[in-house]
Parts: sequence; C-alpha cells; structure tokens
Amino acid sequence: MSTTERPRILVVGGGYVGLYAARRILKKMRYGEATVTVVDPRSYMTYQPFLPEAAAGSISPRHVVVPLRRVLPKAEVLTGRVTTIDQDRKVATVAPLVGEAYELPFDYLVIAMGAVSRTFPIPGLAEQGIGMKGIEESIGLRNHVLEQLDKADSTTDEDVRRKALTFVFVGGGFAGAETIGEVEDMARDAAKYYTSVKREDMRFILVDAADKILPEVGPKLGAYGKEHLESRGVEVYLSTSMDSCVDGHVVLKNGLEVDSSTIVWTAGVKPNPALARFGLPLGPRGHVDTSEKLQVQGTDYIWAAGDNAQVPDMVGRRAGNPNAWCPPNAQHALRQAKVLGDNVISGMRGFPQKEYSHANKGAVAGLGLHKGVAMIVVGKVKIKVKGRLAWYMHRGYHGMAMPTWNRKIRIFADWTLAMFLKREVVSLGAMETPREEFYEAAKPSPAPVAAKADGDKSKSGEKANAS
Repeated sequence: MSTTERPRILVVGGGYVGLYAARRILKKMRYGEATVTVVDPRSYMTYQPFLPEAAAGSISPRHVVVPLRRVLPKAEVLTGRVTTIDQDRKVATVAPLVGEAYELPFDYLVIAMGAVSRTFPIPGLAEQGIGMKGIEESIGLRNHVLEQLDKADSTTDEDVRRKALTFVFVGGGFAGAETIGEVEDMARDAAKYYTSVKREDMRFILVDAADKILPEVGPKLGAYGKEHLESRGVEVYLSTSMDSCVDGHVVLKNGLEVDSSTIVWTAGVKPNPALARFGLPLGPRGHVDTSEKLQVQGTDYIWAAGDNAQVPDMVGRRAGNPNAWCPPNAQHALRQAKVLGDNVISGMRGFPQKEYSHANKGAVAGLGLHKGVAMIVVGKVKIKVKGRLAWYMHRGYHGMAMPTWNRKIRIFADWTLAMFLKREVVSLGAMETPREEFYEAAKPSPAPVAAKADGDKSKSGEKANAS
C-alpha cells in the first residue's frame, strides 16, 4: 500500500461506477496530486448486461469481466471489503480476503458499491434459487441447465425427468426476460444433440408480480415481448408471485404448483446493505442520498453514484416532477461516473462542481439470438423497434458500452465466430466441485476386510489336527 503523504481518494467498489470514476480521476489528475485506492471483494468489474449472453454461451465469460489492476495501473487496487467508515477521523476499515482487518485513512471518498439481489423471505429460496448478479452465477446457470438435460436424457424415472426439464424464472424486468430468452434459445439448440430430450419436453415458466414484463421499454413493446416469449412455448404468469420453493416444489400465488430443479431469481435489486454501517444519509429504500452534483448530502468530501445512490433526475424535475430520480441502469451509471470523477477533481482543487443531468436515450433488450426489443428516444419522439433490428441495436449499444477496447474487440470477435460456428453445448458441472475427483483418488484407501472368524478357526483347527 502507499506510504506517500499525498491525499488519498478512496473508491469503495470496483463495479461500473467505481471503475469509470477511478479512470476519470486518474486521467484528470496531475502527476503526484493524489493516491487513488479502489477496494472491492473481486479483482474485476462485471458488465452485467452481458450476463444473459454469457449464460447462453454466446460470449466467453472471461470477456464479460474487466481486470481492475490492468485497467487501473496507476491506482492501488485492494481485494477486500470496506466494513466501516469513521467520518470524524476519515478512516475506513478494510477486511482483506485473508488476514486481519486494518484501517485505511482517506481524504476523499467515493461510494460505488452497487446493488445486490432483492429477495424476500420465501421458504426454500435461499437453498434453491440461482441469482444473476455476477459472472459466477451466469456460468453456474449455464452448466446447471445443461446438466439438467444430461440428467433427463439418462434417467428412466419420469418424475426426475419432469423436474429436471422444468425451469422457473422469477422477475420479468430486463434481467429476467433476457435471461429466460437466452437460456430457452440455448436449451432448444442443445436438445438437438439428445436422443430422448426435445424442446416440447421442457417447460419454461416466467413469473412476475407486476402486470407486465419489460417495463423499461414501455407497455407496447413489453406486450410484444410477452407474446414473443409465449410463441416460443414460455408460460408467462403476471400479477402473481412465488409463495415457496422448498426442495424445488414451486408454489405460485395463483395456485400453480410444479417441481423444478432450476429456479432463477431476477426480481429486482436493492442497494448494498453494507451502506447502513457507514453513517451516511440514506433514502427510504436504502440508497445514499446525494445532491444533483453527486455529493452525499451534508458532506463536501464524499460522492456517490450508480445503483447504490439516490440521484435526482434534473431533466424530470425541470419538466415538473419534483420526485424524479435516476433509474438504476448502465446508461446512467456510465454518465454519472464521468461527472463524479470530474467533481472529485474539482472538489479537491476547490473549483465549482457541475450537476448531473441526462435525458433518457431509450432502452434495448435481447430476447435470444436475432430477437429483441428497443425503444429509442429522439427529442420528444419515441421510436419502437422489435425483432432482428432491435437485437442488432442491443448488441451494438452494449458492445460499444463495454469498458476498454480489449474487451470490445473480444466481444465482437465472439459474435463474429458465432456466425460461422455452432453454439457450444458442453456442461462443465464439475467446476462446482473441481477437487472432488482428485480427492477420491488421493484419499487413504480403506483397510482390507478381515477374513471371517469362523473360517480362520476351522483352518487353524485343521492345521492342529494335521500336526
């Protein structure tokens, strides 16, 4: 760690906002002006909009993440968690992956911890559910789904087969709709290589408590998305929720009961609960309360942005909505991070800071290969696009939004190769327990079974008689 006397800018979180804010600060900073320290439990940033495509095998999982140390060579990158913040002393407590926790002094603070899955106390969810917030979960979901096809193709038990081929997705926003669309596409392709598993044998179920899916693209495109998924055999149940899923037995509020080995939870996100321990002003839903300049209310040395921040939507407020807030999406996170980085430099130098203001440019969503919806805002006109063109727009927008040219090129190379090569349908389920096979081979062999006592006695008696 740095032993210099330069002021420290501590960035808590290495996600989209943390990465881009740190890059911006390093770019604008004079040589030796400050030390930038980034703390995150992972040594890489995950581009979450590509998780569904990674789960479907359209993109290599390694290309969806960006290594922090490679992208931020002039910053200190610490792999660990910030557990507490003492604002009076300006000290953060860092718990590394191994070893004792230690204190890290700072002069300026950026809160960019992002969000975690929003869950409810549903019986069985913690044991059975699969999230979609990280690349590990995306890889796990892909391997799990293909493993279920392997099980169904190999068993003669009809109940086991039916449970393996039933896939339940809870949440109909971007994450849920895109994930079920991509996974259904993958499973349809994979079924071609199984002798006794057909797409008609599988059951895909999408559940949402709202009365529509894909609310981000508007009601008409949301209705189209629902009809499109249903045309592919996906059962969509709206205005309902999941009551329980103990041992894979799914019970929905509308009375439907099914047994499923795959329960994917994408029912929204919430701010990182660790924020409650930092002594920062929080909004009603746990977000850090910031001003339009992304400064935390009541402070002049702390900034926050992204999914963990409650940022005023100045465009909406000028239009007459005093309660307008920026939605938690990648579009705002990217732009907020740049403004935040500039404002940290301005605040450090004592210059005026600028407010964050961004008009919504629309939204794009992919629903599988060559399928998607898009809503583009041009001035006051909303252009609605669906089908293959929307899918191209989805890939084009997120491909260019992917951080670093290294990852952009790799993503586009994956897509280009996929035009000529068939999708991989290999399950690497052993990744969950990679040492199991070696352990079985290396563990001590059991002691040899002793000979039967009666046999030993009779043999010894025979020897005695012979003598």
